[in-house]
Amino acid sequence: MQTKKLQVVDGETLMDTRLEPTRFVVEQLLPQGLALLGGAPKIGKSWLTLDLCVRVAKGEQLWAFPTRQGTVLYLCLEDKWQRIQERLNDITDEVPPIIFFAISAGTIADGLAAQIEAFAKEHPDTVLVAIDTFQMVRQNNDVSYAGDYQDILLLKRLADRLDICLLLVHHLRKMFDADPLNRLSGSTGITGAADVTMILDKSRRSEQNATLTCVGRDIEYRELELSFSENHVWQLVSDSVTQPALLRGISTGGM
Repeated sequence: MQTKKLQVVDGETLMDTRLEPTRFVVEQLLPQGLALLGGAPKIGKSWLTLDLCVRVAKGEQLWAFPTRQGTVLYLCLEDKWQRIQERLNDITDEVPPIIFFAISAGTIADGLAAQIEAFAKEHPDTVLVAIDTFQMVRQNNDVSYAGDYQDILLLKRLADRLDICLLLVHHLRKMFDADPLNRLSGSTGITGAADVTMILDKSRRSEQNATLTCVGRDIEYRELELSFSENHVWQLVSDSVTQPALLRGISTGGM
């Protein structure tokens, strides 16, 4: 069997080539590519995902971060139409026509990529696709590193091919770990191919607060302290990038 030749670029040519900069759906948080949002059951990660999707479709800021407006597809695979409608009524008075919802979809092994590609072709300004939850589209129950990595890699290649942000909502394991990334259900293969991983975890400060830990190849590490409001919207309390003392556990007067 003939070996396929490597496609290579020399350093001088690479440096002289004008390449498109990384584009963000949410500045400093969500670049194009594959992103993971992990959280314990009933912590509010679906509320956060819904608010994110609506704000991107409207072109509104998410907290202090500008968004890139475009068509959004939200696969709410653990919900029913009534729940989606009720939640939309809770968080917003206006739902833009460029956000779309589905409550069923194929799996990775059974047409999911083709469904998303067909949607993006029909809506060429698509910038964000959210899948809630990742477990609902897994192609098998293989929780080994190889199985997890293969599933994530297939979805990453899809996101890169379509130039979109593909956000996977995922659960955390019950066992505590000091490193939030190690709490994602499954092996480390899940985070291995992801461009961004965000973990929403309850803060020790109060039951209404949680910390969103954000790690990625194209973003600065940050911890966002969030508070869950009465209308089910996560509001920003503090940001470790603008308040670095928070990472050192130093009190910052009033926080």
